[in-house]
Amino acid sequence: MQTLAQTPVPQLSISWPLLPDDFILPDDPVENTDQPLLAAALRQPLIAFPELCEDALIVSNFALCAAIDDRIICKAPDWMYVRPVQPWQSSQPRRSYTPHIQGIIPQVVMEFLSATYGEEYSVESSEGVGKWFFYERVIQVPRYVIFRPNTGRVEVYSLESERYQRQTPDESGHYWIPGLDLFLGVWEGTHEGRTGYWLRWWDAQGNILLWSEERAQEERQRALEERQRALEAEALLEQERSRSQSLLARLREMGIEPEPL
Repeated sequence: MQTLAQTPVPQLSISWPLLPDDFILPDDPVENTDQPLLAAALRQPLIAFPELCEDALIVSNFALCAAIDDRIICKAPDWMYVRPVQPWQSSQPRRSYTPHIQGIIPQVVMEFLSATYGEEYSVESSEGVGKWFFYERVIQVPRYVIFRPNTGRVEVYSLESERYQRQTPDESGHYWIPGLDLFLGVWEGTHEGRTGYWLRWWDAQGNILLWSEERAQEERQRALEERQRALEAEALLEQERSRSQSLLARLREMGIEPEPL
C-alpha cells in the first residue's frame, strides 16, 4: 500500500445540512460521451441482485453534499454507491445526497479521468475544495476509485487513519470493495457500441457479473445446448426403434412371432 504525502490542514468544522430547495447546483455537461456509458455499465449488472439494490442509491454525476464552516459544498462523483439510504418521500426527483442525514457514508465513489484532469487529485482545503480532499477529509468515503478509460489504469484508495492509501490488487488484478462485497477490476472489450477498457464487478468466487446482453446470450446458448441434447436424444430413440423393428422383421421371416411385452 502507498500513502500519498499530504500537507497538514487545520481542523475543519463539518456539518451535514440538507440541500435547500433553492440551492443552485452546477449544470456542467459531462466531460465526454464515455462517462455515462462507464457509469451505466457499473450499475446495470447490480440490478440482477436485489440485495445490492434495495434501499441503495446508485448514481452518477450526482451531488454529494456537506458543509465546511457552514458553507455548503457539493461534489458530483462520476459514480457513487450508498446503501442503505432513507426512502425518498418527495414527489420531486432527488437531486442531492447528504450523509448522516439521509443515510450512511457512501461505500465507494469513482472518478473517470480524461487525458487532462484538474481537481480530482486536489488536496486543497481553501476556497476551492478539491474532490480528493472532499472525499477523504470531509465525507471520509472508505473507497475512492480513479479510472483512466483511455489507458485502463485504475487506482483504488482505502481510507486508513483518515488518509487514503493506495491498494494493491490481488493476483487477478482485482480490488475488494467492502459494502458491496464484490471485486472491482478492468475488462477490455466492446459494450454498448464502445470498444475499450471498462470497470467491471466480480463476485467473491471470481465470477464476473454479467451485463444484461451477456445474460441473454448465455440463456440463448443454454437453450441451444438443451435443444441440441433433446435432438440427439430423439435421434438415439429413433435408432433404437429402427433396430427393434428390424429385429422383429427378421424374427418373423424366421417364423417366430415374438410375444407382446
